[in-house]
Amino acid sequence: MATPVRSAPEALPGAALSLSADEVRLTMLRAQGLIGVDARRGGVPAMLRRLGAVQLDTISVLARSHELVAYSRLGPIPRSRIERAYWHPSRPAAFEYWSHAACVLPLEEWPYYAFRRRDFRARGRRWHQSHERVCREVLARIRAEGPLTVTELGGARRGGDWWDWSDTKIAVEWLLDTGEVICARRAGWRRVYDLPERVLPADLLSADPSDAECLIHLACVTARALGVVTRADLVDYQRLGEFTSGRGPALTVPDAAQAAGLVPVAIATPGGRRVPGWADPAVLSAASRDGSAAVAGRHRTTLLSPFDSLIWDRKRTLRVFGFEHSLEAYVPREKRVNGYYAMPLLHRGRLAGRADPARSGQTLVARKVSVQTAAAADAMARALREAAQWTGCQSVAVERVEPPHLTERLRRALT
Repeated sequence: MATPVRSAPEALPGAALSLSADEVRLTMLRAQGLIGVDARRGGVPAMLRRLGAVQLDTISVLARSHELVAYSRLGPIPRSRIERAYWHPSRPAAFEYWSHAACVLPLEEWPYYAFRRRDFRARGRRWHQSHERVCREVLARIRAEGPLTVTELGGARRGGDWWDWSDTKIAVEWLLDTGEVICARRAGWRRVYDLPERVLPADLLSADPSDAECLIHLACVTARALGVVTRADLVDYQRLGEFTSGRGPALTVPDAAQAAGLVPVAIATPGGRRVPGWADPAVLSAASRDGSAAVAGRHRTTLLSPFDSLIWDRKRTLRVFGFEHSLEAYVPREKRVNGYYAMPLLHRGRLAGRADPARSGQTLVARKVSVQTAAAADAMARALREAAQWTGCQSVAVERVEPPHLTERLRRALT
C-alpha cells in the first residue's frame, strides 16, 4: 500500500532562515533553470533532471508543451534535438509515467515511482476496468513481437469519442500503470510500449525502495526543482496528495522534508505574511555563492507553456509572482478571458503579460496580448519574434492588445 502524505499543523520552524518574497522568486527561477549562468549547461537531459518532470499534453499550438518547456529554458534549439533527448531511439534516457500529470521523467527515477505502481495494483483499476485475459494477450504480444504502439496492438478506440477506449487500450494503459510495460519513446506521437527488462539497466530494474523511501526521494526532487517549497508545493508538484486517503502508515510532510535533508525556512509573501517551508540546501548554497548575479545574470525573456512546471500550481504562481494564470482551452469560447492557449510572458524575473498565439500559414498570430507597460510590450515583441522564428513562421501579426493604447507600441516593436 502507498504511504500517504498527511497534513500536519503548520507552524513557522524555530530559528528558521527567513527569505524575502524576492529571494523566493529568484531562487525558484534559478532552480527552474530560467536564470543563472548554469541554466543552459547539459541541454535537454540536464533540464529534465533539474525539473524532475516535464508535463505532456496533446494540445499543439506553436509546438507541444514538452517542446515549449525546453525552448523557454534553452532558447531556440532545434525541435528535433528536443524530441531526440526525450525519446532517444536506441539509448533511452527518459520514460513516461504519472507524476504531476502524464509526464516525461528521467529514466533513473523509475524505482521511485514504485509506490504509485503498488498503489494502482492495490486499487485494481484506474479510470476503466481492465480485463485480465486482454492484459495477458497484450503482454504476450509485446514479449513475442517487441515494442509496439497501441495501433499495432489493434487500435485505441471502439469507434466512439476519444475516451471510448478499446479493451486493448485499456489493457496496455493498465499494464503501464502497474509497471508491467514501460514507455521510453514515441513514434508519431504514439506511445511505444515495451517490457521494462528490455529498457531499464539492471540496477534500476532490481531496485525496490519502500513507499516511505519513494516519497522522501520525491520530496528532495521537488525541492531541487523549485528551490523553495511550502507544504502544499511538496504535495502538489508530483501530486502526492492523491495518496492522503489513509491507506497504510502515514508519513507527514515535515517528516519527509527532514528525512530528505531540506532546510527549514520562513517564506515571506508579497502581502507581508510569513509561511513555513523548506529549501534545497544545494540551491541555497548556489544562491549564496552567486549573490547579486541572480539579478544581474542571464534572464530569459520568453513565453511559457501553460503547462510549464514553474506555473503548475495557480496558488503558488499568484503567491510568488502576483500573477493569475489559468488554462482556458476547455472553457467555452464566449467565456474565455485571456484566450484558448494563453502563454505567460517571463521577463526580467517577472511574469509581465500573456499572449494567446495561433498559426496561420507562415504567420504567428497573437490573437490577444495583455501587457501593462511599454517595457513589457517591447519584451513581448522580442518573445513573439523569437517564438515565430523557432517554429518556422516568417512574420508576426497582432489582433488585439490590452490595454489598447499599447497596440501601436507593440506593433512598432515587432517591426
